[in-house]
Amino acid sequence: MLPERKIIHVDMDAFYASVEQHDNPELRGKPIAVGGGQYGVVAAASYEARKFGVRSAMPGRLAQEKCPHLIVVKPRFQRYKEISQQIRKIFYDYTDLVEPLSLDEAYLDVTENKKGIESANDIAREIRQRIFEETGLTASAGISVNKFLAKVASDYNKPNGQKTIHPTQILEFMEELPIEKFYGIGKVTANRMHEMHIFKGADLKKKSLEELINLFGKSGNYYYNVVRGIHNSEVKPHRIQKSVAVEETFWENLLDEDSVFKQLQLISEELETRLGKKEIKGKSLTLKIKYKDFTQYTRSTTRENYFGDAEDFYKTARKLWELRPFDKPVRLLGLSLSNLNTQEKKQVSVQLKIPFEEFE
Repeated sequence: MLPERKIIHVDMDAFYASVEQHDNPELRGKPIAVGGGQYGVVAAASYEARKFGVRSAMPGRLAQEKCPHLIVVKPRFQRYKEISQQIRKIFYDYTDLVEPLSLDEAYLDVTENKKGIESANDIAREIRQRIFEETGLTASAGISVNKFLAKVASDYNKPNGQKTIHPTQILEFMEELPIEKFYGIGKVTANRMHEMHIFKGADLKKKSLEELINLFGKSGNYYYNVVRGIHNSEVKPHRIQKSVAVEETFWENLLDEDSVFKQLQLISEELETRLGKKEIKGKSLTLKIKYKDFTQYTRSTTRENYFGDAEDFYKTARKLWELRPFDKPVRLLGLSLSNLNTQEKKQVSVQLKIPFEEFE
């Protein structure tokens, strides 16, 4: 039997939008969207905007239909990264077992912590207070015995709250949890489960392991375990980097190839910078294109030798671009390098310039 752990999941409240409201007092209390506009996609929405149904990954045009007085703010990713680093320094005052998921959330294993604080609930409360004092921003936290439960709990009392799921409460809590609240179950899967009359954890728990695997493939095993509070994944502070990516979502769509090539050059230079810091090289380069209509296209090439510098990335990216006709405006370009020389290298932290993707 695995030893019982104390895991905290810290999740900043409407992070990008909250940063903008903190830095610009005129925006406080108003519905704002970071990113979006007529042709873009919302990267984050303030809680005031969420009341109107505005959500991240929503097309900007739809967001403005839902909230006509929505204020659209241009993203400042360097600023968000700067504050994220401040927050992580706070985490490391309590434990070295920190697993960042993105700029605005992370898992912490505080089973043994640097402060010698017995209660994980007290640690979470202290961390949240320090975040507020040092950045002016609020965070929510979930506390339990594994990452899945901590993640679910952190969303329970948002914003600016926390929730502890004690070991004695796990089974009852999971049985009452709506299926769409399960971390890892998206809208498509939730709708499919609803059609099977699976609405809460208790309904899911009635299904055998064999039934769930037949219905959902490998995910069935995951669903069978988590509804019973079983999730053995450890907090992993160091992961081998499998790819390095740079993406740019444009405030205005690119309408001609000269603009595309200029952006590919800039992205190539940024990719070289990020790789150079850790002496990482790769053999596979992937070009990602997302168009105005949200259709997406990727094309990759792999070579026997490692790619060289920004000029090498750029020339290859142009060749990959030319494999597809330029027939509609472009809203996102990205380059990623994989097949890396990282077998013995530590994790490289990579901040994508667009911090969201559309899931199910």
